[in-house]
Amino acid sequence: MPAQDPPEAPDSPDAPETANAPDAPEDPPRRSRPPGAAPWVRTRLRAAPGGAVALAVLVLVTAFLAAAFPRGVDTYEDREARRLIDGATAAERNVAVTAQPDPEVRFEDQAESMGGRFVERFVQPVLDEFRAPLRAERGQVSYGVRTKPVLVTDDPWLPKTDGQRPEVQLDARAGVEERARVVGGRLPEPTAYAAEGGGDVAFEAAVTAATAGKLHLRVGSRIHIPQSEGTVVVEVTGILEPKAPGSDYWSVDPLLRTPELRQKPESLDPQRYWAAAFLLHPDSGPALFAGTQSFGPSFEDAGTSPYWNVPVAGGALRGRNVAAVLDALSTLQEGPGFERLAMRTGGTLDISTGAAGLLAGYTGVRDAVTPVVAVAAFGVGAVAAVVLGMSGGLAASRRRAELALLRSRGGSLRGIATRLLAENAAAVLPAAAAGYGLAVLLLPGARHTPPLLAAGATAALALCALPLLAVAAVRRPRPPVRTDLVGARPSRQRLVAEVTAVVLAVGAIVVLRRRGDADGGADALVSAAPVLVGVVAAAVFVRLYPLPLRLAARPAAWARGALGFLSLARAGRAPAASALPLLALLVALTTASFGGSVLAGVADARETASLHSVGGDARLTSAAPLPDGLAAKAEKVGGVRHAASVSTESGLQVIGLSGDLTLLTVDATAYARLSADLGLGPFDAGRLRDGNGGRALPALVSPGVADLIGDGTLGLQSSRGRITAEVAAVRTMTPALTGGQFAVVDAGSVARQLPGTEAVTEARPDTLLLSAAGGLDGAALRELARDSAPAATLLLRGDVTDDLAASELQRGAERLYAAAAVAATGYALLAVLLSLLRAAPERVALLARLRTMGFSRRHGRRLLVLEALPQLVAAGLVGALAGLVTVRLLGPGIDLSALALGEESPDLLGPGGAELRADPLALALPSVAVPALALAAVLVQAWWGGRRRAVQELRAGERE
Repeated sequence: MPAQDPPEAPDSPDAPETANAPDAPEDPPRRSRPPGAAPWVRTRLRAAPGGAVALAVLVLVTAFLAAAFPRGVDTYEDREARRLIDGATAAERNVAVTAQPDPEVRFEDQAESMGGRFVERFVQPVLDEFRAPLRAERGQVSYGVRTKPVLVTDDPWLPKTDGQRPEVQLDARAGVEERARVVGGRLPEPTAYAAEGGGDVAFEAAVTAATAGKLHLRVGSRIHIPQSEGTVVVEVTGILEPKAPGSDYWSVDPLLRTPELRQKPESLDPQRYWAAAFLLHPDSGPALFAGTQSFGPSFEDAGTSPYWNVPVAGGALRGRNVAAVLDALSTLQEGPGFERLAMRTGGTLDISTGAAGLLAGYTGVRDAVTPVVAVAAFGVGAVAAVVLGMSGGLAASRRRAELALLRSRGGSLRGIATRLLAENAAAVLPAAAAGYGLAVLLLPGARHTPPLLAAGATAALALCALPLLAVAAVRRPRPPVRTDLVGARPSRQRLVAEVTAVVLAVGAIVVLRRRGDADGGADALVSAAPVLVGVVAAAVFVRLYPLPLRLAARPAAWARGALGFLSLARAGRAPAASALPLLALLVALTTASFGGSVLAGVADARETASLHSVGGDARLTSAAPLPDGLAAKAEKVGGVRHAASVSTESGLQVIGLSGDLTLLTVDATAYARLSADLGLGPFDAGRLRDGNGGRALPALVSPGVADLIGDGTLGLQSSRGRITAEVAAVRTMTPALTGGQFAVVDAGSVARQLPGTEAVTEARPDTLLLSAAGGLDGAALRELARDSAPAATLLLRGDVTDDLAASELQRGAERLYAAAAVAATGYALLAVLLSLLRAAPERVALLARLRTMGFSRRHGRRLLVLEALPQLVAAGLVGALAGLVTVRLLGPGIDLSALALGEESPDLLGPGGAELRADPLALALPSVAVPALALAAVLVQAWWGGRRRAVQELRAGERE
């Protein structure tokens, strides 16, 4: 019979078509798929749904974390930017625009420019300068014409404080009738403008109920303001109650709502006086300007001028737009915006705001926090990428026979890769979209582009891992070769990769130690330093790990039992591909240890800063002397261990000393116990006692005072008299004063040198410091302070610590860091589990064979545990060591002050600062937990494999 061509295999992908003979009848058009053949993707998903579901769950979690990280950063940055603006006072977030009239313009024209319609006409140009992203709170804009506070005449019914007359401010503000209720009388009428000026001028005004109550005003009351020619008379026609007293309209100038008791700054003696505001009709501006120009010499600073108050809106502010807002504010204050407004007013313009200072502090903290947070992102991202790659490798190894069969039957590499890509896409793309959607749902309001790119990168890696690894495996037929971890020889490519990782790690460490993280921003190389250290540790570990195995296997071969030898032999015959799980494990342990040390360092820095700020666990301070016996009562409060009373005299001038000196008079015994308990400048109480009755008192002094005194003495003029002190001990800080120049003397020694001065008011204790043993009963302390010293201020260390962590930037960064450490640990555990799953069939078959040779199930479980134990224990130790090395190498280049204290001064931390230090718990916990959980997984696998009969496993192996 003539030879015939073999028929084409129906399942062969990309099979070439056979050309028809010229005289043969034309075949019908071929289908893309043979009749009755099932679609590849649907068939594969039905045949192995477990793998697809597991991949989908892994991609969903990873895509969610990848998308949630940048959205989380945006969320806490946005919250902090809004908190700064919304939580600030009305005066701090206000943009105040004040126009001074041009002196070269005619007096009549100046007065006319103060009219209500002219002032209102300028509101829109001011608002037009608030360009996005800078937005104004348009509903709280206020404007008008006002004077500065001026003295009133000595009317008999006006209250006086310390013999001082009240000062009032006249304000012709628009919109009062809409934002206040009239509770008595009526709103004022406008006062006509008198061009000639001089003589008596009468105004009608309204005041708030609070102002009327403090100044004893009622409807019909008149106050008189003298002029050089005549008097300005202001008659109260109405009493008002603000509808929203907390709004910016009433709060930007608190005098409009509530009078204030002020102190004259130029007087050393108490000279307090009342300051209040009177509200005129908005059209009274010209008359107010004309009437106040002829005030007497005491009123030459009346400064009548139009003003516009525009609050900055924080509701729509984004953290990423803060820099643009600062640029817009700068443009408005001294740039093109200022020039445009100045041209419209024609006079001298002044624009000021406190919002720029608030947001400038925000950018400083954010720029300092960003590099530290980026370290966590690089760490967990690297581990997640390794795990996704391992999932593809696991699937490729499980399907190696199937892929080899497809290749042997004519399947092209492109066809195989396309089918695997389509198969993966059915699980990966919906899972990645769901993960991104979940991140958007849980973290709304943030940007979409960075998280979308992160989720897309996750999907791309999960999609391509299996096709690429499968194509590499079946590209050329290779006989099965055992690649033991002990016997494998590193390739040149691996050597190049390891050297590159070492060079990058060294470069990152050198750059970080030299430059630090003070430049702000996230440098990729510097942020990846812990990851690179973990990679280097993994490379070193994989190269050195076979050596102890070989050394331990020799004596184990001569041992009596078989378990030790078999476990070491099995551990040495682990495939060389197990280096990838080790890489993920060590990088994750390094990242988790580094992150834990960062969080521990932040907590320690806050505790130190709060201790230095308070000077103890609690501090009671009063301007007047504290009552006798208060320290004894405080020691009876729950949680109080030691109490020390301190008499403080600050502002002492010493020639040759930079800064003022603070004299602290204490009970040496009690104060020494307190200092030792707190660890703040501990000293021996006996060194402060003047036992020999010498002329000079021994003193505990700061280094600056010690340098000034030397071996001599220092004379101080205190409230008790002149004190001569000599250096007994030198400390950089002491509980009563943790910064500045100080001298601490014993109260008993002072009393012996200056007898009869104990009753001097200024020499009595005004500060009480407490140290706690465990939890401090803050409520009981507050009650004691309220009952014994109502005018005193109580400051608790715990409250200060909470205030230091009030910033959303700090809390958000800490939450992300903690989540990254947990995620890295979880991915490390998953990497170990994937390696166990990869070798699960072979392990189960081994247990079955060993059971046929007399091994019990208990022996099988012990074998699997002993097989995995060397690698996991060694990896845990190396991970802890890598974390310690990372902290030691990178610590000098990382400053945690901004993350710990926010905008507070780093001086609160003392000379040590907030450097990164190794935390034993942060190093030990991940290195112990992950191997322990992995060993638990090995036990579960052994228990699960032991449930099946040995015959079933051996026959399953034959069928395979």
